[in-house]
Amino acid sequence: MDKKNEQENRLNNTEKSDEINNKNFKPKTNQELNEEKPTRLNRRQATEQELNHPLHGVKLAQILERLVEHYGWEYLADRVNIRCFIYNPTMKSSLGFLRKTQWAREHVEDVYLDMLEELK
Repeated sequence: MDKKNEQENRLNNTEKSDEINNKNFKPKTNQELNEEKPTRLNRRQATEQELNHPLHGVKLAQILERLVEHYGWEYLADRVNIRCFIYNPTMKSSLGFLRKTQWAREHVEDVYLDMLEELK
């Protein structure tokens, strides 16, 4: 019984300390962050053309999930001839290969862009 009580007390103490820390926590404003690191001001902003590109802000995992949901692995294996689509396809193996291999990623992105045009 004593061990259970000790564990409960530890949990209660950590919860109380988290509450205290959260009350005192105040996120920094952009102005404060810019004062700390002036190089933040030098970051290049995305152009209108980049913002309008269909791949802007879309992660590779999202692209692959949407393609598999829409077409399935068999169609992707026919369209992009890579082993991770043909033999025992999984998201993990496919993402690993596509992140390492630029030409395969470009092919998958092309299929994704074709799918977006088809849906319009």
